[in-house]
Amino acid sequence: MIRIGLLGCGRIGQVHARTLRSMDTATVVAVSDFYPEAAEKLAKTCDADMRTTDEIIASQDIDAVVVGTPTDTHFDIIKAAAKAGKAIFCEKPVDMSADNIRKLIGHVETAGVAFFTAFNRRFDPNFANVQKRIVAGEIGSVEIVTIMSRDPSPPPISYIKSSGGIFRDMMIHDFDMARFLLGEDPVSVFAVGASLVDPEIGEAGDVDTAAVTLTTASGKICQISNSRRATYGYDQRIEVHGSGGMLRAANVLENTVDLATADGFRTATTMNFFLERYEAAYAIEMQSFVAHLLDNTVAIPTIEDGLQAQVIADAAAKSLEQGVPISID
Repeated sequence: MIRIGLLGCGRIGQVHARTLRSMDTATVVAVSDFYPEAAEKLAKTCDADMRTTDEIIASQDIDAVVVGTPTDTHFDIIKAAAKAGKAIFCEKPVDMSADNIRKLIGHVETAGVAFFTAFNRRFDPNFANVQKRIVAGEIGSVEIVTIMSRDPSPPPISYIKSSGGIFRDMMIHDFDMARFLLGEDPVSVFAVGASLVDPEIGEAGDVDTAAVTLTTASGKICQISNSRRATYGYDQRIEVHGSGGMLRAANVLENTVDLATADGFRTATTMNFFLERYEAAYAIEMQSFVAHLLDNTVAIPTIEDGLQAQVIADAAAKSLEQGVPISID
């Protein structure tokens, strides 16, 4: 039985708590949050203790921590948790600074603890199926990957101002998915972007509409498009074209019922938010983390995967600023 300390009791913390409550191999021992009311509510739901973050990290009755706190708190929490010998499950991004992530890699390796970067989309059943079939050789050698990710509406401006920008906040998931599907790391990135959805996003120094082209050393290409607005719901699609064919994962709809009339066919709308769309992925990734701890195997995605996505995001931001392709170190 893996004993968990849950740090952060907001939306994502509640999602992970639901999964952990349903598992026979893990249990939530204690929770913490900046807002005591949120921690108290989730503690009652999980039949867990309410403790401070420092108390959870120091607790001898806790094996692992789930870090779902704001990104600017991750560095200190991860450093302390590693020193205390706790396994770590961390929401993306690991840190807004690639240099800080490199420092954390040192702390994690020195402590010899397991570290899992929560890129949940790798665990989406449809996306995982595509990757598995790529590896099996069903479409030959990958040539072009296309990733589309569009939110139903933009987040509050207060969030935009502290998010690190669309590449580090939103597209970072797609950068990891690009590596997952390409099977190799990109060596260059070219980014374009504009503020077309909300002028306040532009005034905050960010863009709400962006496209990126990634290129690998072998010449493989990945095209990514993001938008903070999709009038038809939460748009999440991937397509992988190879030398022997193509694999595609379409949007997940609210239901599979079609209406046919003289005007044509009408399908259901897409899932409207990431919590619903990736509900299964969130559950599978937590189950995977716990299984790795029980089997004493490497938890994947690793902290190095978190670093690589951050490095690509930094390069994309630099490309947008300079208007030229940027080599990825």
